[in-house]
Amino acid sequence: MAREASLPITVRQVSKAYGPIRALDRIDLDVQSGEFLTLLGPSGSGKTTLLMVLAGFTRPDFGSLKFGDTEVIRLAPHKRDVGMVFQNYALFPHMNVGANIAFPLRLRGVASAEAARRVERALETVQLGGYATRRVDQLSGGQRQRVALARAIVFEPRILLMDEPLSALDKQLRERMQIELRRLHGIFGMTTVYVTHDQREALTMSDRVAVINRGRIMQLDAPRLLYERPANRFVAEFIGESAFLPVERSNGGFFCAGQALKLPAGPKPEGRCLLMLRPERLQIIAGGVPDHVNVLQGIVETKVYQGDSFLLQVRLTDGSVVGVRGISTGSAMGAIPPAGSLLKLALSPEDTILLPDGEAPP
Repeated sequence: MAREASLPITVRQVSKAYGPIRALDRIDLDVQSGEFLTLLGPSGSGKTTLLMVLAGFTRPDFGSLKFGDTEVIRLAPHKRDVGMVFQNYALFPHMNVGANIAFPLRLRGVASAEAARRVERALETVQLGGYATRRVDQLSGGQRQRVALARAIVFEPRILLMDEPLSALDKQLRERMQIELRRLHGIFGMTTVYVTHDQREALTMSDRVAVINRGRIMQLDAPRLLYERPANRFVAEFIGESAFLPVERSNGGFFCAGQALKLPAGPKPEGRCLLMLRPERLQIIAGGVPDHVNVLQGIVETKVYQGDSFLLQVRLTDGSVVGVRGISTGSAMGAIPPAGSLLKLALSPEDTILLPDGEAPP
C-alpha cells in the first residue's frame, strides 16, 4: 500500500466523562499522514478511551474528529474504514485462518477469487504463507497476533488502530514483534495509532509518543526528546528511572545541594523546579574533579548486579537517594566502591535538566 494513501487524523477538544470521572479532558491531537503514533500512559489514563473514540466504539460528549478532511465523529465504526487490532486479537474460533482474514473483505463484497488473492498476500506479508487452512486453536500466541494484524490490513485501510496487541506475549516474543510491527508499518505506511502502557515498547516503535494522564496529554514528542527532555515530573517518572532534587534560586542562579548548577543553554522553568537525575547520566569520579561538570557527593548504600548493568543506591549529603547505573563488566564491578564508601558523582551540564515542580502540561 502506498504511503500517500494514508490519512491524517485531527482531534479537537474531544472530551468524555463517566459520571464525575473525566476519561478525556479536551484532547487536541494531530496525527500526521503515515505516522506511527503511540498513546502511552498508566491504567485509567484515558489512552484506550481515546483509541475507542477514534475507532467509533465510544461516542465522546463533545469535540471534533476528522480523518483527512472528513468529520467522522458521528460515523459508525464500520463506516470509518479503519483497521483494528484488539488486545485479545478477537479472532473467530470457528473459522480457519484464511476465513478470519477474509472476513472484512466479505463484508465489503469483494469477490471470492480476489479475496483469496488478498488473503494469501496478507499472510505472506506477516510471514505466515501457507497458513490459510490452519485452525486458530493450532496457532501460537505470536501467530495469532500476526493473523489479527493480517485481518486488519487485508482491506488496505488508510488508518490502523492497535490496542495493546502484544500484551499477552512473553518478553522475548514481544520484543521481536515490536521490530516486526515497525517493519510492516514501513511497508504499508498506514497512519497508525498504537496504545500501550509499556514505555520501552513506545520508545522502540514510535515516530512520536503522546503521554497521557488523567485524560490529558502531558507531552507529545519524538521518543528521544520525550526521554531526554521531559516536560514535567509525571513524564520523567513514567519514562525511565529518575530521582528529583529540590532546586533553589538565588541572584539569578540555580542551586542544588548547596552548589551552583551549570546548566545547558535555553529557557529555564518558572517558579519552583526540580533537578532530574537519570541513573545512567551520573558518572563516578575516580580521580580529580573536572571543572566543567556538576558534582554530587554521597555514601554508597547498596550495589546491585543486574546482568548487563549494575545499579548503585547513593545517599547524598542532603539525605536524598539517587541511582547510578553503569555497564556491568568484570573489571567495572571490581572497581565500584562497596557499601559505606564515599562517592563523588559527575553530571554534565547537558544532562542537568530542570523540571517544573508539578504534573500539569505546559
